[in-house]
Amino acid sequence: MKLLTLAATALLSATHVVARSSLFGTNTDISPNVDGSLSVPGDNPLQHCQDPKDDILTIESVDLSPNPPKAGSTLSVSASGILHKDVEAGAQIHLQVKYGLITIIRQTADLCDTVGKVDLECPLHKDKETKLAKDVDLPKEIPPGKYTVMADVVSKAGDTITCLTASVEFKRGASGVMEVVWKQGL
Repeated sequence: MKLLTLAATALLSATHVVARSSLFGTNTDISPNVDGSLSVPGDNPLQHCQDPKDDILTIESVDLSPNPPKAGSTLSVSASGILHKDVEAGAQIHLQVKYGLITIIRQTADLCDTVGKVDLECPLHKDKETKLAKDVDLPKEIPPGKYTVMADVVSKAGDTITCLTASVEFKRGASGVMEVVWKQGL
């Protein structure tokens, strides 16, 4: 399902931001938000599930283009962040997608298998600012309604790498063309 790809890419891309060192060095003392909110920095609808101060991954930014996304177009996701510990095989992604109040997807995936889809590989090493980019083709026919996505990413030992949520509401426009409205939080 293309929606799963969108949800997984938007949320999981932000969590697998590790591979190439920055030319500008690293900054491991990044505060998620100076205003104390749980919003993920950048042009996106993402929220942290809880205070990310103890998360293994500090997300510097996640940008979506276009934001809001448009059905039938290509969504470009770019993300950057820093891991504070190495992440090895055995880490997992717990993904849940709801359509309204109905859970339509609940699955667990291997993190190392998933990062391979964005040209990364395990182990993911700490203390390097890393960036990734991914394009996702959105289908024209997306059923209207509210979708809530949560991705909880944990290490083999069960420590939180990151946990992100987003709500998306697809509405049918007056012309019959799908419009996408991104809403923050649950």
